[in-house]
Amino acid sequence: MFERTLKTVFLLLMLCAGSAHAEIPVTSARLWPAQDYTRLTLESKAAIRYNQFTLSNPDRLVVDLEETELGAALSELPNKVNKDDPYISGLRIGQFKPGVVRLVLDLKSQVKPQLFSLKPVGEYGHRLVLDIYPAFPADPLMAFVTQQLAASEPVASDMNIEAGSTSDPTPATQPPDTSAIEPYPELRNRVLVIALDAGHGGEDPGALGRRGTREKDVTLAIARQLKMQIDTTPGMRAVLIRDGDYFIPLSGRVEKARRAHADLFVSIHADAFIKPHARGSSVFALSEGGATSASARWLAKKENEADLIGGVNLAVKDPYLARTLLDLSQTATINDSMKLAKHVLNELGGINKLHRGRVEQAGFAVLKSPDVPSILVETAFISNPAEERKLNDLSYQKKMAGAILGGIKRYFAQSPPLSKHKIALGD
Repeated sequence: MFERTLKTVFLLLMLCAGSAHAEIPVTSARLWPAQDYTRLTLESKAAIRYNQFTLSNPDRLVVDLEETELGAALSELPNKVNKDDPYISGLRIGQFKPGVVRLVLDLKSQVKPQLFSLKPVGEYGHRLVLDIYPAFPADPLMAFVTQQLAASEPVASDMNIEAGSTSDPTPATQPPDTSAIEPYPELRNRVLVIALDAGHGGEDPGALGRRGTREKDVTLAIARQLKMQIDTTPGMRAVLIRDGDYFIPLSGRVEKARRAHADLFVSIHADAFIKPHARGSSVFALSEGGATSASARWLAKKENEADLIGGVNLAVKDPYLARTLLDLSQTATINDSMKLAKHVLNELGGINKLHRGRVEQAGFAVLKSPDVPSILVETAFISNPAEERKLNDLSYQKKMAGAILGGIKRYFAQSPPLSKHKIALGD
């Protein structure tokens, strides 16, 4: 009896010792390369302890994962590195010592890494996130101007408008769009920059349609169509806040638009509801106080949770999301946002049923720019099977883009942006 008791105690001690040092399996490893930054995400059923440091000559980033199992997800990670990744040239992984798996990332340039943990949310478990930012980030305004100058000769004429030139900015291969430029003489004064924000991206797929359509895909498709239409409009150019499948924090979207000296900010989304019959397009602006309806409040809460799903490093200060009511300039900006929203809503009514017949307001974090009129467009309900089909249809995407552009043109016709700063290489 005594010997049996000793064996039982011994077995229990062995089990406890084994569980204390059990290695944590990584269930999924994902890479999201982008010009802004590259993100590496390791998902697991328990939080992973880690340590990181950098090495030079050549530049490398080392991450040690403690008590982590070197399983299939981690072993396959080196094969996921894209040749076109702006920051990572290669990745090696191995068992550094008992209980420690080491990742070595070979870098193309000097970087500023951010490594942080995320608690389970939605369908995700624990996540260890490594964001690799450039040590010297590109200026969005300079990148925009350089890209446009390299793209075509007509854009150089647009830059000449800044210096007072009266040359025609319309590409020589296309006839002048007199419907856009003639009624709006203010568009001849300078190049107007429209920031287009495709909602969600990367770790955050957004809403899902019944046929598997992801909101992040259709919003980017519509944003690209809108950019093409804006870029062929004399006196206008568009900047894509997100031009690929990667996540940008809400405040980062606001900041990128402001650094590009945007005249307007348009965030593009595809609505969803628990019942499939909900349908129609909507336009929203920021509210100084409470939401204009319970549904607007619910939608703002859902959209603001994108940072939780996409994954944000909470250690980095956020200059916008903490603000509720900014200052008197914010009030003027909201008034302009409402004017823009009404024009866009009227145009959307020509191609789709309106979910509500008025512009609504709520505390959308992505609309909190203090000096750039900003709207959020819910193009259609991705949760409605009929509208999901339309959102995937190229012709509908073009019509949606055209309607938004029509609203933008009407806004500028009534609200000339004469007080805004101008694009210039030295600005």
